[in-house]
Amino acid sequence: MSKQDNLNDQAFTMVVQKHQLDSAQAHLGRLSAEIDIVLSEQETNLDALEALITQAEASVEHSQIIFDVEDELLYESTLLIDDRDIDLPQTEIGALDRIEIAGDTDWVQYFNHIEAYATRHQIEYKKDPFQDLMCPSQKIELEKRIKEDFCLKGANCDKYDYMIAGTCGLIGGLIDVLFVGLPGQGALTKFTDEMTDNAVQKFAKLNGWKGPNEGKDPTNSAIGFLERNFKVNYDHRHGVDVGGRFDMSTKNHHIKSLGHSPDLVGLFFSILDQFNNTAHFVGIFDKFNESGVKVGEYSKLIAIDTSDNESFKLVGSNFVSKLYCGFINWLGHLFSDVAGSSGAQGRGSGIPIPFYSLLQFLNFGEFGKHKQSFAKIAVQVFEQGYDFRHGMALAIPVLVTELLTRAMWAVKQRFYHDKAWAECIPTANNPELRRMLLVGHGSLCLVDTTDAALRSGGNMVQFMLRSNIIAWVRFGTLALKDLKAWCREGDLDIEAVDAYLDAEYKRMLDA
Repeated sequence: MSKQDNLNDQAFTMVVQKHQLDSAQAHLGRLSAEIDIVLSEQETNLDALEALITQAEASVEHSQIIFDVEDELLYESTLLIDDRDIDLPQTEIGALDRIEIAGDTDWVQYFNHIEAYATRHQIEYKKDPFQDLMCPSQKIELEKRIKEDFCLKGANCDKYDYMIAGTCGLIGGLIDVLFVGLPGQGALTKFTDEMTDNAVQKFAKLNGWKGPNEGKDPTNSAIGFLERNFKVNYDHRHGVDVGGRFDMSTKNHHIKSLGHSPDLVGLFFSILDQFNNTAHFVGIFDKFNESGVKVGEYSKLIAIDTSDNESFKLVGSNFVSKLYCGFINWLGHLFSDVAGSSGAQGRGSGIPIPFYSLLQFLNFGEFGKHKQSFAKIAVQVFEQGYDFRHGMALAIPVLVTELLTRAMWAVKQRFYHDKAWAECIPTANNPELRRMLLVGHGSLCLVDTTDAALRSGGNMVQFMLRSNIIAWVRFGTLALKDLKAWCREGDLDIEAVDAYLDAEYKRMLDA
């Protein structure tokens, strides 16, 4: 039985119980009416009796009749009327229909009794039995509330909202320009590099690393420890390691190998490769016409057989244990590569930003004197340090813009519009806040793009190195949301309505 069917059965049970309650109330109403009639007749009879007694007493007093009763009592037969001579009106009220429930009655048996009761009283099992639980006024109120609370509305921002959002985006953009800069050079990138080194050391300690030997760099020592303990079969570093099927070096093998991507794509290919003794890479090749002239490039997913790799064996006695070990291997190996390799000089080559590896499949455009596609440009940008560590630095101005815009919106709602703090929670469902976030992140992207364009001098690689891809992704998601809301303005948000109705149904069932 599905969740919805179970809810409908419970609602139908409540419909039957409501019918029982209504029947009992109607029964009590009839009993009350009959009792009122009896009491009224009794009161009338008492009034008549009192009038007769008064008349009798007056007659006796006027006639001066004296009753002398000494030893003998009047016979009861002379004072009472035989009840067979009295014709009393009678109204028959039948017994209520009920559902018998024993101590060991389960839900199935109880529901069978419910269905039998419904059959006796001709109660139909409707598709939506919850409709029968509300009166017409409640239905009207619910429909009104749904239209007011769940109707997709357009943003109604004033000039101050746009000024606040633009200022927040400008602040984020200035942080991006002044403190992020090129990979490994900006103050924020150096900060995130240091934080990454500390995280690698802490992770290594959690897995048994005892610290570096005397005179050794602690980060390189921790990386070496993790490399030895979290080996994988897809860690090829040179083109010769894959039979020369495509170009690869130590600077780009982390982006070429999909298992090194710190996202769902990387997790999928890592588990796949560890189970099947394979390694999946992305190769980018030149495309030539019949005359041998380059006409473009294309990307290809390449699978390498690693069954001859005796240094790797997936641990585990069954599928679940192997799946767990595969996940731990993937996570531990990412930590060993996120700060570069143990033998790297300088900053080293880290792992790509989440989903950045997929840019290798975007074979469009012709950039530079060699007319390279966007896919090759993305690889070259990664080779120059545009990795996960730099991505964390890029996320800081985006986070500042996001939090600052939300905070300023809440302050404006509280002190300018005089709303209670409970109504100033900055949720993205608010159309005005959604528009302000779009403007704020758009301002950040405008500052970032202007700076990158001026400093790159037309070089596509330099332009991307100075661009904030995190800011553009956030701006793109906000733009899609605002576009969707604009196209559907006036329509009902079906998902929000369904969530609200489910919550109300559960509340009704629990009441």
